[in-house]
Amino acid sequence: MSPAERWIPFRRTDLVDLLAAESPDPEGFRAFARIVAAMVHHEHQEHLERIADAFAPFDRDTDHRVVRTWTAEEEAECQRTLVAEVEEMAVAANYERVTAARIDHALESESLLRVRLEADLDDFEEIVFFRRGLTDRTEEVRTWFGLRSKEVDFTSCDRVLVYLKYKDAAYFEEQGRTDLGFAPGSTIIKLFQDVPRADLEMLLPNTEVRMRPMDKLAIGVPALISGIVVLVTKLASSLGLLALLVLFWLGLRDDEVDIGQTQLAAIAIGFGSLVGYAWRQWTKFKNRRIQFMKMLSESLYFRNLDNDMGVFHHLLDAAAEEEIKEVLLALRFLRQESATPAELDARIEAWFRDHLACTLDFDVDDAVEKLRELDLVEEEPDGRLVARSLLEARRRVDARWDGLFTAEEATTAHRP
Repeated sequence: MSPAERWIPFRRTDLVDLLAAESPDPEGFRAFARIVAAMVHHEHQEHLERIADAFAPFDRDTDHRVVRTWTAEEEAECQRTLVAEVEEMAVAANYERVTAARIDHALESESLLRVRLEADLDDFEEIVFFRRGLTDRTEEVRTWFGLRSKEVDFTSCDRVLVYLKYKDAAYFEEQGRTDLGFAPGSTIIKLFQDVPRADLEMLLPNTEVRMRPMDKLAIGVPALISGIVVLVTKLASSLGLLALLVLFWLGLRDDEVDIGQTQLAAIAIGFGSLVGYAWRQWTKFKNRRIQFMKMLSESLYFRNLDNDMGVFHHLLDAAAEEEIKEVLLALRFLRQESATPAELDARIEAWFRDHLACTLDFDVDDAVEKLRELDLVEEEPDGRLVARSLLEARRRVDARWDGLFTAEEATTAHRP
C-alpha cells in the first residue's frame, strides 16, 4: 500500500463542483473560487519570471537572441537561485524530494525493464529528484527468454522531476574523457510520468545498458555449442594439417608436410568459417545490446512530459492549482464549523475518504497560512479558526486583487 500523499489528485473544477453542490450559495462559492484562482495564478506568474531570469544563462534551446553574457560569479548566483526556486516550486506543487538513498537503491535494484542499468553519479555537480504520487501497479513481464511470463508488483511514481548539472570541463579532462555527448557544465531539467520507483536511474542522461548474467548466458551458451560444432566440422582437418606443419618447422617431426592447392583451400575454408562464426556472434551481441537500448529509449520517450522552461510552466501551474484547492477546501469546511488546524485537517481527510474513496495527507499548514495571508479567517483565543462569510471573503480577495495592480503601478512609477 502506497503512503498517503500531500497532493490532491482531483481537478480543481471537479472539486469546485462538488463543494459548490454542498454550499448554501453555490454560485457565490463558484465566484469566490474564480477570483481566488485568478489571484493565485497571478502571484505565481511573478515566481515564473524569477525562474526564467535565473535559468537564462543555462538555457541552450532558447530561440531568443542573446544581448548579454554572464560572468562566472553571475552564473554561480543564478545556479543557486535556480536550485532554490525549483525546490520551492516543487514543494508548493506537493512534490516530495527523492533522497540520495532512494536513488542509490534504484541503482542497486533490478530494473523492471529486465535490463541492467548503470550510471555514474560523480559526473554531476547537482542532482535533484522530486516525485509526486505513488501508485501500486502490476505488469506482466517475460522471463526465460520469452518462454514464460509472470506478474510483477511494483510501485510507480506518477510524476518525477529531474534537475541535473554536469561538472565542468576540467573534471572530464582529468578523467581523459573527451568524446562527450553533452556540454560540460550544462543543466538538464526534465519532467517524467509513470516511472517505476526501482527504475529512477534510467532518467539519468548518462545511464548505460549492461548485460545481466542471464543475458550473457543466453548468448554465451549457444555460442560455445556452435563454436564446438564449427571446430569439429569445419576446422578439424585444417587444424590437424597446421599442427603437423608447425611440428615440422619446430623440428619435432621428420616427415615433410606436403601442402597443395586442395589443402590450402581446405585451410582457407576452415578459417573463413571461423571468421564468419565470430562475426555472427559479435553481431548477435550488438543486436541484443541495441535491443536493450531501444527498450530504454522507448520507455523514456513515452514517459517524458516536458523539458527545460516547459517544466517550470508545468510545475508553476501545478503549484498554483494545489494552493487554490487547499484554500477552497479549508474555507469550505471552516464555514461549516470553527475548528483548530488539526480538526480541520481530520475533517477534510475524512471527507475525501468517505466521498471520494481517496486517502491523502492534506497539507493543512499551507492552507491555513494562505487563509491568514488573505485575511479570510479569524483566530479565537483557544486557537480555533473561524471563517468569514462567503460574501466577506469574496470582498476581501477582490480588494486584494485590485490592490495587486495598484501596488505594481506604484512600483513602476517610482522605478528609476
